[in-house]
Order: sequence, then structure tokens, then C-alpha cells
Amino acid sequence: MVTSVLAKAVTASLLITTGLTLPHDSSRGNFFHSRDNPSLIQPVYQTFPLGTVQPRGWFKDQLQLEAEGLAGNLFDFYRFVQDSMWIGGETEYSVLHESSPYWFNGLVPLAFSLDDSRLKGQVYSYLDYVLDHQQDDGWLGPETTPESRGLWARCYFLLGLMQYAQADSSQTDRIVDSMHRYIQLAHSMLQDNFTGLIQREGQDFDGDGFGAMRAHEMHIPLQWLYEQHPRNNSQIIWETMELMIEGSAVASSDWRTYWVKGVYPEVEYTPRSVPYDELFNHGVNMAEGLRYPLAIYRMSHDETLKTQTRTAVDLLAQYHKSLAGTIIGDEFVTDLTPIRGAELCTAAEMTFSMAYIYQYLGDNDLADWAEQVAFNAVPGSIFPDWWSHQYVQQENQPWSRNLSVSPGMWVNVGSHGNVFGLEPNYPCCTVNHPQAYPKFLANSFATTEDGGIAHILLIPGSMSTSLGDNKVTIQVDTNYPFGMNLKYTITSTSDFTFYVRIPGWADKSSTVTGPGGSTTRISPSDSGLQKIEIGKGNSVFTVNFDTQPRVVTRANNTAAVYYGPLLYSLHIDAEVSEVTPVSFTGDSLPSGSTTPHTHDHIVVPTSTWNIAIDTSQIKVVHADVSTLSNPIWDLGAPPVELRVAAVEIDWPLEYDTAANPPLEPHITGKPFSARFVPFGSAKIHMSQLPVVELAKVDLST
Repeated sequence: MVTSVLAKAVTASLLITTGLTLPHDSSRGNFFHSRDNPSLIQPVYQTFPLGTVQPRGWFKDQLQLEAEGLAGNLFDFYRFVQDSMWIGGETEYSVLHESSPYWFNGLVPLAFSLDDSRLKGQVYSYLDYVLDHQQDDGWLGPETTPESRGLWARCYFLLGLMQYAQADSSQTDRIVDSMHRYIQLAHSMLQDNFTGLIQREGQDFDGDGFGAMRAHEMHIPLQWLYEQHPRNNSQIIWETMELMIEGSAVASSDWRTYWVKGVYPEVEYTPRSVPYDELFNHGVNMAEGLRYPLAIYRMSHDETLKTQTRTAVDLLAQYHKSLAGTIIGDEFVTDLTPIRGAELCTAAEMTFSMAYIYQYLGDNDLADWAEQVAFNAVPGSIFPDWWSHQYVQQENQPWSRNLSVSPGMWVNVGSHGNVFGLEPNYPCCTVNHPQAYPKFLANSFATTEDGGIAHILLIPGSMSTSLGDNKVTIQVDTNYPFGMNLKYTITSTSDFTFYVRIPGWADKSSTVTGPGGSTTRISPSDSGLQKIEIGKGNSVFTVNFDTQPRVVTRANNTAAVYYGPLLYSLHIDAEVSEVTPVSFTGDSLPSGSTTPHTHDHIVVPTSTWNIAIDTSQIKVVHADVSTLSNPIWDLGAPPVELRVAAVEIDWPLEYDTAANPPLEPHITGKPFSARFVPFGSAKIHMSQLPVVELAKVDLST
């Protein structure tokens, strides 16, 4: 990775003027101010230990599909998990050795959220082998020489261990023992010229520098260890976190120098042929890098880092956020044109990042953003039965197949990139996508600073906990985001305060009914929380959101349409066929690395996809259903659709896919009522469309 002298100079100047500080070579005590205040900043909203929140309704259906699909079966057949070097095998897709730690980090919350004995058996088997084979010097993993030992993959393994220890107390001591042994070694390695974090001559564990870019990923599990199980080892834990950040700075991978206006790449719509190809501009790195300032903020108590986190999400939202809520980067960011791709790994990381950042900043739009990713970008890249996935999704993608020409609109993605398959491109998305929904569930409820409980991410679920001596059970039943009504049933042994987060798009006419039967309009706080006083005993109340379709304009007179948290896309009839999956290299897959369920899916349109729309003519259509379809993320399954006035236009192709929306649409047909469905249910979709003015169209058909 090369950083220009000019960029460094601009960064330094901007940080000085904004009051932020650049990393320097002074002692760690001065760098973090840690010796004066060794406590960690606490989040505004504190989530519950893994397993506390249980899924219900449609969200439980999706987790069960995930468990029965690709995620829940990788351990049994997929070479990069089943034959991983971490459990005595021989197969990894890179020297990072990250494949099975990625899988473990996602499968632990899936297994315990569902209380699924089969999945719990998988993650226990993996954990048991790795801990049982921890090396004498404390190293976790298969690498046996200093030249091959990189710290990066251990970050995600430790995240999995932390979650496991929260969910299964029978393994907590064993996990904590192992983590302390490992941290002693990692600390000594980092003290030795950042060994294991920065690859030096003669070493082969991370030649691209991904580990240094993601050094802060060690902080979440280590901060948990520091607070919950320090074992008189607090100083080593603290210094290890400091050293990870110092190493990232030495490697020119310090995100504090990047999340600065004037440094962050601010190209918005202008098409670029040359990507921003530094690792800072890698989409997945960027999604993870959003968490970097807060990792340090917790230790330093430096409020400017909290402010910088807000700056980071604002810069991303303005310049590189997709309509579906993720980052347009394939794999590197370029521009916001809808022909570009957005990697599934990025969506999985963004789901977690936005939920995590919300817990510290408390800004309502961040929770809205977390829902936007979870309800649009994530399901949009996963087949309804959860057995196949894309590597990249496009906002405008009229077909999903191997493209017949080199996909020059993408930076670092092959021609199978938008195919729904086992590993349509690099295998990271195959093993990393499982974390998105289980962690979304785990972050859906949180305690508040005044000792109450808040429902933050508005999916159906239940939980039991204690607020001091007050035993509380909460159940929420809802079809949200496919319906706008949430019913809460709460039992408590004492009075307490409950909060429901009101999305930013909800109209002021939205209502709360009960407890007690009366109906009032919502009156959320500045942070978007509706306060509801819960009395001792049983309480029942409902929240009903009112909203209208929202039109978001893009460049060149194009627009997208939302209703609630859902992005909508043209309904395109399609012919779906199954073909033998290919490996990420384009070769045939080894016979043992597939099952009868693994396919590459070819999805081609059989109805019109090339349209322009009149955004002044939109109608909401609700189906009358008491039970949602399962799978819900299938074409035609969601019960809320839109009808939009539209007309067929000429739409040229580029790189064997839809070109960018035409600047001056040439109309070729008569206006009609177009059916629009949630983006996540439309596996081929057109969502950023030219806007035209049409005569009045009957939208009742």
C-alpha cells in the first residue's frame, strides 16, 4: 500500500485544525492517557450476553433457514471449514488462515440464538479442537513458525470465543484461560517490532497488510476480557490493545488519518475508471474501519474520537453508501453508479458496525442504517433458501449469471461476481456472511443509562433478564418491516421504564396504545426513544407506525423509492436454472466440497426490466395476511408492495449488464402500473431508475 506525501500532509493539516491528534512515537501511557484513567468508557446502550435474546416470528424463520442452509452445513462439507488447518486439515484459501475463524464468529451466535443442538455441536467441536491444540507458548491456530504466524485471524477467533463464553458458562473458564495464555504471547510478539501484525522480509502471513488495517478488531474481545475476567493480567491486556493500535499506525493503517474531510475520497457520482485502490478504500476494510476510533475512545476517553466516528459515518453516507445501506465497493470504492458492485462481506460487517456504533453514539439514524442494511443489502445477496449467495450485488442488476465479457465496471471481481452460488468469487463471503443476522438479533435489545430496557432493532423476539431484583420478561410480536404494528407483552416483578425506538421515517401520527388501553401519538425523545412506563405484573401495549413512500434522488435525474426501512425494486419475472458450481478460481470444485444442495443459479429476466418511473405516482398495496410466507425474502412473498407509474425505455448494455441509467431516456412503450417489491426479495432488481413525467396512470391494476 502506498500513501502519497501530499495525502499525509493534508491529513496532518486537517487533524491539527480539527483538534484531533495523529499517532506518534511517544510512550503508550501518553498516547492513550491510560495510566491516569484505566477504566473503559461504557456504551450508552449496553447489549445483553449472547443467548439472552431469542428470535420469534419471521426472523426466527430466517435464522432457521440459515441454519438449515449453507451456513449451518459448511462444517460438514466445505473444504475451507471442514478441512481447515485450524482443526487438523490442509486447506485454506490464503495465508491469512481466516476462513474457519470467520465461520466460527458467525456460527456461535447462530447456534446459541436458536439453541440448536446440531450447530452447538459444530462450534463446540471446533472450539474443543483448537483449545486442545493450543501450542505450548500460547499460540492459537495451526501456524508453528514465527514466519507464518499472523495475528489477524485470531481476532475473529477471539470474537467467537467471547460470544461462546457469554452463552455457555460451562466453557467460560477454559476459554478465559486460553485467551490469557494467548495474550501473553501476542503481547511479547508485538513488543518485538510488531511481529505478527506487520509482515517483514522472510515472513509470509499477510503480505497485503490486512491485519494492520483491522488491528482494532482485537479490542472487542480484549476489552471484554479486561472488564469481565482480568485475572490480575489487566496491564498486559491493556498494553496489547495499545500495541495493536501503535502497530497499525506504524504500518500507515491508522483510520484516524482517513476519517477526515478532505482525505476521505469524496467522489460521489462521477464515473471513475481508476479505483481508490489503497487498503483504506477496500469496502470490507472500510466497514470494519468505522469501529476503529471507538476502539480507542473506550480506552482514551478522548471525545474527539467519538466525534470522528460521527464524521466517518457521515462521510460514508454522503459519498459511498449504497441505496441498500452497504458500501459500493467491488472490492475497492470508486463511485455511486448503480452498475458497480457491493460485496456481501461488506454488508455483513456494516450490519454489525452500525449496531455497535449506535450503542456508543446513540444517534437514531445509525439504528435506521443498521436496519437498512439488514433488511435490504443482506437478503438481496442471499438466495431465499440460504443455500447460495452473491459476491457482489448491483443496485441495477437485470440478470444474475456469468457475464460474457470481462466485468470492467468492477475493480477486483470476476465475471461470476453477481451469480448466486457457493463461492462465486473469493470465498470470504461464503464463510463471513453467517454473522449478519445472528448478531443483528443479539444487538436488538439493550439496557439504557437510566436502568431501563430499549428495543432498538425492531425485529420480533423475546428475552428474560433481571434489572437488579426486578425479573423482566419481554416478548414482541411483529411483521415489521413487512408490517407497521408491534405488540409488546411484558411481565415484571417491579415497575421499570421501557423504550421503543421510533425510526426516523415514522410520521408524527404514529401511535402507542396501552398499557391501559388509551391511544396516544408518539412523543419520542431527541434520540428517537418512546418512553413507556411499565408497572408490576403483566403489561400489553402496541406501537403502530404511520409512514408514506419516500423518494430518494440520485444523480442524472434518477431516483429510488423506499417504504419504511425497505428499498423497493421493480418486480421482474425470471427463469431460474441450476448449474454445477465453480470455484472462485473458475475451476471445478473438488468433489468433497459440494453437496446436492450447492448450485450456481442462473437468473434471467422474462419480463421488462428497462423502465423509467414517475415518482409523483406511487401507491402502497397491502396484502391481508396474518402469517408471513417462509422464506420471506423470496419474490412475491412480502405482503407490502408498491405500484409506480412507469414506461419502457431504451436501456443500453455495458460489460454484458445494464449500463448506467440513460441521461435522456428514449420512451418506447405506453405508461403502465409497475409492480415494485422489496429489494431483498428481488434477486434480480432495478432500483435506481430514470425519472420522467407521465400522464395519469391507473395504479389499481
